[in-house]
Amino acid sequence: MTSRRHFLQKITASGLALPFLPSLKAEAEHLHTFNGEPYQGPVLRVAIMGLGSYGTRVAEAMRDCKMAKLTGVISGTPSKVKDWQSKYGIPEKNCYNYENFDNIKNNPDIDAVYVITPNGLHKDQVIRVAKAGKHAICEKPMAINAAEGQEMVDACKKANVKLLVGYRMHFEPKTLEIIRMRKAGEFGKVLFFQGLSGFTIGDPRQWRLNKKLAGGGAMMDIGIYSINGARYMVGEEPVWVTAQETKTNPEKFKEGVDETIQFQLGFPSGAVASCLSTYTMNNLDRFFLNGEKGFAEMQPSTGYGPIKGRTHAGELTHPHVTHQTVQMDEMAGIILQGKQPVVPVDGEEGLKDLKIIDAIFLAVKSGKKVDLKL
Repeated sequence: MTSRRHFLQKITASGLALPFLPSLKAEAEHLHTFNGEPYQGPVLRVAIMGLGSYGTRVAEAMRDCKMAKLTGVISGTPSKVKDWQSKYGIPEKNCYNYENFDNIKNNPDIDAVYVITPNGLHKDQVIRVAKAGKHAICEKPMAINAAEGQEMVDACKKANVKLLVGYRMHFEPKTLEIIRMRKAGEFGKVLFFQGLSGFTIGDPRQWRLNKKLAGGGAMMDIGIYSINGARYMVGEEPVWVTAQETKTNPEKFKEGVDETIQFQLGFPSGAVASCLSTYTMNNLDRFFLNGEKGFAEMQPSTGYGPIKGRTHAGELTHPHVTHQTVQMDEMAGIILQGKQPVVPVDGEEGLKDLKIIDAIFLAVKSGKKVDLKL
């Protein structure tokens, strides 16, 4: 039987180009329940593309959403589609595969598609979603390099649809509290950030260790958290990067698939960041921010939760919320109501992280400091 990876590679190469059709708006009023209370208002109707473990996590979290509802699925595995139909009450007319999902253009039950597939497939799939006139939510990293990311941004602008990226931490309460404190000057002048992101990866045959599908290794999967975290914790855009790679297992981590990269970022104010991205060490999920007047520490900092944090003022005690539930409700607000999040989650935000990743890989290869213009 052809593996899912080979199937995805095969069908992605044959994406269909369709003329742009205007996006269908969500229902003006839709009755939905949230924590037992009726919610009457606009609801974003979402199809999930890619029914793997994270797609399942998002689907489960959306059961508690008030402004977003799972209404469709896109998958290359018919058995998964049947399971999801039964579990989430999805009608047959809202089920698609990777070859025919362009037909969502004719389906008023779907307003947006959440693309949760291997990184190397994001560009073509998001562009097809945009051409079908639907809003696109894309899991991070948005693409495998900045050039692809720019194509996605341009395609969504041309189609007049939103492109959002799955930055769930941008809505996490403890994270937002630290950002509030930093903006209020409670840390004083920010001097230093440290981001540690890593775990020991298993099966060497998985797509995350396939250069074509992943676009790299640990940096594309876990290191991006430290890149993005450095930006929203410091509150500036970096202007230079240096980086060094360590590879202890070239059989598992082949050419173009990074195992461990240490990288440093410099910011206009003089603040610096020192970060680690790895696929060979566990217990690495920590952010630390230091300023002239105080500090903030988060550990775990980006896991599914509960996030734990403290500052010079004491422990952060905000209750844990399911990240994906909040993310999808907030993204519905962005799409349906034009809400502006504290930290952006749009395609331009995703593009900035991709530019930094490109620069990190260049710094590793050249051994030199690479200037950034974001």
